[in-house]
Amino acid sequence: MSINVLRTADGWWVVRGDRAVPVETKAATTAELLADRPAVREAAASGEPGTPVADLVALSPVTTPCRVVAQMVNYRSHARDSGFKGEIPPAFFRKASGSVSGPGDAVVRPSHVKFLDYEIELGLVMGAPLPVGTVVEERDLPSYVAALVITNDISAREVQLTKTQFYESKSYPTFTPTGPHLTLLEPEDFAHLLDLRLKLSVNGELRQDRTLADMIVRPAQALTLLARFQTLDAGDLLLTGTPGGTALKAPPKAVEKIGALLPPAVKWKAFFKSQAKNPHYLSPGDVITATIATPDGRIDLGEQRTPVAAAN
Repeated sequence: MSINVLRTADGWWVVRGDRAVPVETKAATTAELLADRPAVREAAASGEPGTPVADLVALSPVTTPCRVVAQMVNYRSHARDSGFKGEIPPAFFRKASGSVSGPGDAVVRPSHVKFLDYEIELGLVMGAPLPVGTVVEERDLPSYVAALVITNDISAREVQLTKTQFYESKSYPTFTPTGPHLTLLEPEDFAHLLDLRLKLSVNGELRQDRTLADMIVRPAQALTLLARFQTLDAGDLLLTGTPGGTALKAPPKAVEKIGALLPPAVKWKAFFKSQAKNPHYLSPGDVITATIATPDGRIDLGEQRTPVAAAN
């Protein structure tokens, strides 16, 4: 069975229900913790009563600096929302690891951003190096992926679209809320990955709700494609795409065709004027709630609850 681990300023904790037991380890980084599985298992088997989880302040269980890589348009429902038809070529982009924040930290909207969007994503945390040229079969996943985390790929849409700039639009500080749990998997848990259901709500309104069965490129294939050009190490993080339901959606085909005839500045001005009427973009004061779990609770990554704040 999987084991859920929390990270706080005081160290690492194994979560058992509503209580947590400290892990006796010198690990300071996620990679070091993953290399000290015996200490994690010992804490999980401990008879200690533990500390109430509610008394702990969780930090991101993925420590930085690390590589943060993301898959683009990797759920069929998101592809439909984005106006894609036919086969979608796999694509990756990088995020700055400085964007990683804790599961309860505020998402800070930069002062120049009006169209702030959410994207719940399953994060794969590497437990071993993935050299360039590696081919990963389904049966090999436990050799490379050690744990799962909830991530939210926060996006400044006007930066992303007008500059075609994924790195900047998704890399501002607090733009990758991560956690609360680092869910360490056992080999037998990988058979249940497709049962994981991703849910994201804003102010209690459900916006995204899909299982991994909606994925286009699944984890083993994604790692194989990524390893054509990118090395990963233990503790690195791969975001595996978001399902449909984000605030941003492709305009109707007729509008898109007309827009293609306009100068870029005019096109984007018209597009964002229409987007200003969309109430689903994030605003200061909103609260984002994200969960990822299997229906039977065998794998449960906890609940991420992040408020949205304006930049000072």
